[in-house]
Amino acid sequence: MTVNSNKIKLFLVTLLLFPASLLAAGNMIDQQPIEMTIALGNTENKLRFFPSTLEFETGKLYKLVIKNPSTQKHYFTAEELSRSVFTRKVQVVNKSNKTLAEVKGHINEIEVYPGGTTEWWFVPVKTLTSSRLHCSIKGHSEAGMTGQITIK
Repeated sequence: MTVNSNKIKLFLVTLLLFPASLLAAGNMIDQQPIEMTIALGNTENKLRFFPSTLEFETGKLYKLVIKNPSTQKHYFTAEELSRSVFTRKVQVVNKSNKTLAEVKGHINEIEVYPGGTTEWWFVPVKTLTSSRLHCSIKGHSEAGMTGQITIK
């Protein structure tokens, strides 16, 4: 057997063993983000996520705008989501949409102060059939501040 045929066999075996779902299609740098907005609580201080279900697709760039219109702080806690995405950045923006801070890397939980807005830019890299979203402040989940996230 020649060296070239061994390389070809190794390449073919690698293709069979490497899940195609881990390959993202297209140029991730040039993608325009799909913008989604979620509100934590509301102006009436109801403990809810609006909307309470979020759905994403692997390989697409998302800009998740997390707003807190209420008068109390809330947490956007989604551990499984954070392990299923590549985070490009998290931005804290002021009311005039000026960036105040950027966080890069793995994100477990985002705390958003009253009246605050945060943008989470990410690309889902693996599927999730159903993942829990909740506010981890004591009593908030129990009062109804929960939701579901799926990645197709």
